[in-house]
Amino acid sequence: MSIRIHPMVCGWLEVDARFILAKQPGRLRLPIPSFLIEHPRGRAVFDTGLHRDLQRNSDRLGALGKVFEVRFQAGEELGARLRHHGVDPQRIDYLINSHLHFDHVGGNAEIPNAKLIVQRREWEAGGNPEEIRKNGYNRADFDLGHQLKLIDGEHDVFGDGSVVCLPSYGHTAGHQSLRLRLDSGETVLTADSCYMRKALDEMLFPPFAHSYDAMRQVMERYRAMERAGVKLIFGHDAGQWREDGSLVAPLG
Repeated sequence: MSIRIHPMVCGWLEVDARFILAKQPGRLRLPIPSFLIEHPRGRAVFDTGLHRDLQRNSDRLGALGKVFEVRFQAGEELGARLRHHGVDPQRIDYLINSHLHFDHVGGNAEIPNAKLIVQRREWEAGGNPEEIRKNGYNRADFDLGHQLKLIDGEHDVFGDGSVVCLPSYGHTAGHQSLRLRLDSGETVLTADSCYMRKALDEMLFPPFAHSYDAMRQVMERYRAMERAGVKLIFGHDAGQWREDGSLVAPLG
C-alpha cells in the first residue's frame, strides 16, 4: 500500500547551541517539525509542533522561555498546516508523539479526535513529579482526554509495516521514532533521539538526557541504518528544511 507524507514546520526556536549540543559554541535556529501521513487505512500525525499560544508570548514555557526564543507566526500552527494540505484537523485518526516535550506536543489540542499513540514509559514519566521537573513537561499540552494507546516497544500503526513506531529511548524515558516504508525506500524520523546531522557524525549529545548509554546505542543504530541505505530525517536540523517549511530533499 502506498502512503503519502507531508512534512510541515510548526514554528521555529532559536537557542544557544550549548543547550542542544553540550559545549558547542554559537547559536542555532531550529525547525519544529510535524508530519502528516496519509495511508489508505487512515491519517496519522507524527509530532505536533508548538502550541499556538506561543505566537503571542513565551509565558507558557515558564523558565524555558529564558532559554528558547520563539519564532512562530499565525498560520504555522498544526491546524493551519493541515488545512493547507486539504485535511480537516478533526479527521485525523492517529496522533503519534515521539515524546512529551513542549515542542513535540504543542499542537495536540488541534487534533482532538485522534487516538494518541505514545510509549507507556513516556506517558508514565509525564505523570511523575520528578520527571516533570527534570523535563519541563506541561501536562496541559498533552493530557487532553485523547483516547490513549500506550505501547511497549515497536508498534505497527496500520498493520502493514509501512508506518512503525520504533523505541529510541534515551533522550527521555520513552522516546520513540518513526519508520516509514515509502516507494522511494525506508525513512526514519528520528525526532530528538538525534537532533541533527552534526550530532550523528560527531556523536554529540545534549547537556541533559535520561540515559546517555541508551542515546549512544540509538545513534550507533542510525549509523548502521544509513550504511544500509535508510534515509534519516533529524529532529531539528535546519539544513534539511527550507524557510517555507518544506524539506530540502522531499520524501518519495
